[in-house]
Amino acid sequence: MSNSEQTEILYNVVVNHELQYSIWPVGKVNAPGWKDAGKSGTKEECLAYIKEVWTDMRPLSLQKAMEAR
Repeated sequence: MSNSEQTEILYNVVVNHELQYSIWPVGKVNAPGWKDAGKSGTKEECLAYIKEVWTDMRPLSLQKAMEAR
């Protein structure tokens, strides 16, 4: 697959219960445990969105455990 073909594929940004983000091809059923985060576009657009919103890479359960200390 060439670079121009890859940029034509559209993706959805997905998020899991631990607030971890990924991208998933538009039109495919999300993997179990993942839901749409409300952003779709090219791979580059989706990755830029993730970079903007996913500022704490720790899983949510670890964030909560550390806050409880």
